[in-house]
Amino acid sequence: MALALLFAGQGAQKVGMGATLAGASPVARALYEEANQVLGWDLARLSFEGPEAELTQTKVCQPALYVHGLALLAALRESHGGIFQPGYALGLSLGELTAYAAAGVYDFATGLRIVAERGRLMQQACEQTVGGMAAVIGEDRAKVAELCAEFHVEAANFNAPGQIIISGEKARIDAAVAAAKARGMKKVIPLNVAGAYHSRLMEPARAAFSAYLEAVPFSAPRFPVFTNTTGQAIADPSAIKTALGRQLVSSVLWEDCLRSVVAAGATEFWELGPGAVLAGLVRRTDKSWPVKTASEFADLAALRIA
Repeated sequence: MALALLFAGQGAQKVGMGATLAGASPVARALYEEANQVLGWDLARLSFEGPEAELTQTKVCQPALYVHGLALLAALRESHGGIFQPGYALGLSLGELTAYAAAGVYDFATGLRIVAERGRLMQQACEQTVGGMAAVIGEDRAKVAELCAEFHVEAANFNAPGQIIISGEKARIDAAVAAAKARGMKKVIPLNVAGAYHSRLMEPARAAFSAYLEAVPFSAPRFPVFTNTTGQAIADPSAIKTALGRQLVSSVLWEDCLRSVVAAGATEFWELGPGAVLAGLVRRTDKSWPVKTASEFADLAALRIA
């Protein structure tokens, strides 16, 4: 079995995430304790207890998802005697940074500082603009591209066949949604988000984040990681930094990442994160691809290397 790990993006967070891990796994608990020290605030409490309104803030949920994904991985490695090594890793948006940590591009604490800065800058960009996003379901890329061009918005996510997210100024997104419905696009759904992620409205965050990354030491990944910006594997440390900056303003090519990792040899997916959003996107892309999920400590028992 050639295994690909999947790590969740913003929006997957939920109150209670990580509580069973910290309760049952010493290595997972140690990561939450380290995270609290690195950040200088109680990420563990907000993850385990909420309140939801606070956990949902960009500057909070991004570190919370990063730590949860790596706590699951640490507990999984512990259950495999410390020798567990996947073949590939990929993550949706924020999850790409978790994937790089899993592959040893940077250590846990360095990655957490990177994610915290990313979340802070993105929240700042959201507060300085009036952005919106919407899901377009059941349409092909060409039709959505035409809609985006007409209303000067951008395709933010290509999540799976027939599932595309558009992003931009809220007034333009509202106009695009109304026009799409008038033209017979059956399922166009405005999303409840803080801003226009993966669009030009994130440019201030991109510039500052790219500058921040320049001084951070990166290593080559120990196994292939696929970048959202191109859908291809990426290994050069400087190229990874460039991709992480670009990712804030460019389309998330998630469907392309999934197809590329299968073409590279992956035969099974394991999603490590709250919920099962990514597993659903795997099934929507190709029902024949095996996929399992783990969010709680008890879920790890079902994840065994064949």
